Amino acid sequence: MNEKTSQKDLETLSNDKSLNESNRRDFFKKTAAFSMTALAGTSLLSATDALADDPAIMHHVPWGQKLGDPVTKNRYGIPSAYEHNNIRRNTKLLASGNFQASIAVCPLHESEGIITPNGLFFSRSHGGTAHIDPNMFRLMIHGLVEKDIVLTLDQLKRYPRVTRTHFIECPANGGQEWRGPQFNSLQFAKGFMSSAEWTGVYIKTILEDLGLKPDARWMLAEGSDNSEMGRTIPIDKVLDDAMLVWGQNGEALRPEQGYPVRLLVPGWEGNLCVKWLKRLEFASEPFYCKEETAKYTALKKTGKAIQHFYANEVNSTVVSPSPEKPWTDLKDGDLIEIEGLAWSGMGTITGVDLSFDGGRNYVTAHLKGLVLPKSWTRWSYMHTYKKGEVLLLTSRAMDDAGYIQPTVDEETEILGVEGVYHRNGVETWEVTAEGEVNHVQIRS
Repeated sequence: MNEKTSQKDLETLSNDKSLNESNRRDFFKKTAAFSMTALAGTSLLSATDALADDPAIMHHVPWGQKLGDPVTKNRYGIPSAYEHNNIRRNTKLLASGNFQASIAVCPLHESEGIITPNGLFFSRSHGGTAHIDPNMFRLMIHGLVEKDIVLTLDQLKRYPRVTRTHFIECPANGGQEWRGPQFNSLQFAKGFMSSAEWTGVYIKTILEDLGLKPDARWMLAEGSDNSEMGRTIPIDKVLDDAMLVWGQNGEALRPEQGYPVRLLVPGWEGNLCVKWLKRLEFASEPFYCKEETAKYTALKKTGKAIQHFYANEVNSTVVSPSPEKPWTDLKDGDLIEIEGLAWSGMGTITGVDLSFDGGRNYVTAHLKGLVLPKSWTRWSYMHTYKKGEVLLLTSRAMDDAGYIQPTVDEETEILGVEGVYHRNGVETWEVTAEGEVNHVQIRS
C-alpha cells in the first residue's frame, strides 16, 4: 500500500460501488486476456475456457453473501449435496432376488487416490447387516493353543495395534463379465473391491501371548451374524499378516463392514475376511463348509479344480475414461490424463502398461503417489486427444512376485469360461469417435 494513501481514501474507494464494479470488470477482462495468451502456448486447457464475462467470476456468488451453516450442524460430516452420484449401487442381477444377502458395489469412477471413504466401501453380506452391541462382543480363541481365551472388545484393544493400507476384493470381481460384457459400467464391472487404512492387531501378536501348538495348521474364523459364515485360513498366512481390525480410515468399522471386529486377510479373497467376528479355532486339519468347497474353487479345462485359490492375482483397470466418465466434452488437441488402478494380492505393483489398440502395442504408464504391498496403486498417462479418433484402452499390470496380468485368451486357455472367480484378464474400454466409452472384450 502507498504510504500516502489515507484510511479515508480507502473507505471512499471501497464504498464507491460503481467504481468497484468498473475496476472489477476491467481487472477480469485484462486477466482473461492474459490467460488466453498464456494458454495459447499450452494444451492443458483450451483458451476458449477463459471467459471475461463469466457470471461465476464477474458477480458475487450466492454462498458468499450470507453466513454458512454452523460447523456442528451435522455432527457427523456428510458429502456435498452436489456429489449425489457418488454412491454405492446394486442391481437385481447381483442380488439373486435377495438384497439382504447381496452386494453394494463401489463407484470406482468417482474414487480419488487409494483410499475408499467408509460410506462408499463395497459391501457383501450373506444374511444382511448385523448390528452388534460392542459391550456384548466376545471373541473366543480356542483349539490348538496353549491357553483358550474369551476376549471383550476392550481386552482385544489392549494388544499392540498396527495400521496398514490394503484392498479387499471379492473373488468374483469382474467375473460377471467373463463370457462378454454385461454391464457397460466400470462400477459394476470392477466395483466389487475397495481399499482402506485398517487399524487392529496382528493375530500372530495374540498367538505369541496365548501360545500356538506345533501341530496347528489351520484357523477357522466364524462370524456372529445370522449366516454364521465360517472360513478356513492356512496357518502360514495367519502368522504372516492376517489381522483382527476394529478401525477403518480413522474411525470404528461401519456395521456393514463387520462392526465391531472383522478379520482382514491382506491380498486374499474378500470372502475370507469374516465380519462380525465371534470365534477363532485352530486345528491340524482344515474346516470345510459346503460353500467353500463348492464355490470358492477354480475349475480348469482339464476338469480338475484348484481348491486352495486364495490370493487375488495381479490386476488393473482404467478408471478415466470409463462409461461413467466419457470424453464427450473434449476438443481436438486437448491434453487429458488417462488414469487407472492396479493391485495385486501377491505383493506390490511394479509397473503398468497402457495400450491404445486393444493390447497389440503398449506404452509405460506412470505410477502415482504411494505404492504399497497388497494395496491399490494409482497410475496415469498423459494423452493428446484427437477429435474423431477411436481407441481401445487396455491396461496391463505387473507385480514384484513376477506376475504379469494375462490376456483374456491366456486365462481362458487355463481356466476355460465356466467359472466366475479370479478373473484377472486385461480389460478394454472402447473410446468412440464421439468420445463415448464402451466395455468391450478383445479376443484373438
